[in-house]
Amino acid sequence: MSAPDWLSDAVFYQIFPERFANGDPSLDPEDVVPWDAAPTRENFFGGDLAGIEQNLDHLTSLGVNALYLTPIFEAETNHRYDAVDYFAIDHRLGDLDAFRSLVDAAHRRGIRIVLDAVLNHCGDGHWAFKDVVANGAASEYVNWFSVEGFPIVAHPEPNYRTCSGCYYLPKWNAYNPDVRKHHFDVARYWIDQGIDGWRLDVPYFVNQTFWREFARVVKERSDDLYIVAEEWREPEPWLTGDLADGTMNYTLRDLVLGFTADASIDAFAFAEGMNRLRDRIPEGFRQGMLNLLGSHDTERVLTRHDGDETRALLAYALLFASEGAPMIYYGDEIGMTGANDPDCRAAMVWQEEKWAMGLLEGIRSFSAMRSASAALRRGSQHVSALDADTVLITRMLGSERVMMVVHRGNGVTIDPRQVAELREGEQWRDLQGRPLSALWSVAAEQVLVARHVTGAEE
Repeated sequence: MSAPDWLSDAVFYQIFPERFANGDPSLDPEDVVPWDAAPTRENFFGGDLAGIEQNLDHLTSLGVNALYLTPIFEAETNHRYDAVDYFAIDHRLGDLDAFRSLVDAAHRRGIRIVLDAVLNHCGDGHWAFKDVVANGAASEYVNWFSVEGFPIVAHPEPNYRTCSGCYYLPKWNAYNPDVRKHHFDVARYWIDQGIDGWRLDVPYFVNQTFWREFARVVKERSDDLYIVAEEWREPEPWLTGDLADGTMNYTLRDLVLGFTADASIDAFAFAEGMNRLRDRIPEGFRQGMLNLLGSHDTERVLTRHDGDETRALLAYALLFASEGAPMIYYGDEIGMTGANDPDCRAAMVWQEEKWAMGLLEGIRSFSAMRSASAALRRGSQHVSALDADTVLITRMLGSERVMMVVHRGNGVTIDPRQVAELREGEQWRDLQGRPLSALWSVAAEQVLVARHVTGAEE
């Protein structure tokens, strides 16, 4: 197994459905709060699938062609990582017809859809767990979970296994063949509804034998389906050819933000870390890595940069220049701010007068740049440092080489003759095809993109 080919050209966008757009107010719960209210772990804003469909043009304006949705199945919380029915769309988001409409509309625009596979645990309102609570040891589902005593109690400590000790998230017994059948049926059902892949939630809490079988079930439907594992530390265990096509690349995120936001590493450490990370990822899986700067589980990108849009753009330059599929977390592209959960899950701001237009246009330009260059999408990669503040990412494919120069300092002049990746006498141009001068000048906290095509007219 290796990552599907389409991932080389993918630009992802992550949506927390409850907070993106309210397209059908008739679905709003009675306790819905105003769209500009402060987010909490409990409140509902009324975001739904219709709202996503109605705003797909915003995604295409960013060059997005893949969409990752956090859970959408029937649940009791706003985050929906507590599913009570894996075969139903949450009633506050819409229904199966609304989902099919979204899938069709996305596919017409060339946007693929990846759903969240939350198969380590469910919600305590799930029908199987409720049966165990009601019937105890006599329940036919008692071995679907790991229950340590009867009657079942949730407080002060649950007497059943949970996800990270959270009482309302009972853990599935993935060793039970009936549980596996349930989970694999879930995978097949939503693939048959038209999705293009699965993101595996906390897969490190489930044995890999289960995930191997899950991967087999998915890939039997199509080799083109994407499987990406949530992983915060080591990607290698998931890239063995029978588990996943890639992982969420939090290691890359740490390196990028360490350079642009925290100044905890210099360009030399960044280059060493990026090259080491690339060497750790087997060939055939590098394009399957899901590269990100922010998510529903982190502070927002602009917040991490203390509100400095210029430095945030440096981070996005590195993201779009790197091997793997870049992903934008909803609202980060317009400069939304917020600390970690729940602040990073505020409702999307749709008033354009409140958007950080410089940040938005910069991200659009990086996305367009990537789309226009086969080397940036599919080329091999080498990262180096010119000095402590200047990173060079070089991507190479056939006769094309592209170099992204990201400078976080007060300005730098580059003599191409002193750069190992450049050969004397080569004529490099900017992306508009204009020849670059003998000395390359990069202003303070700015980016330079240079392109060379062997044999091109100079």
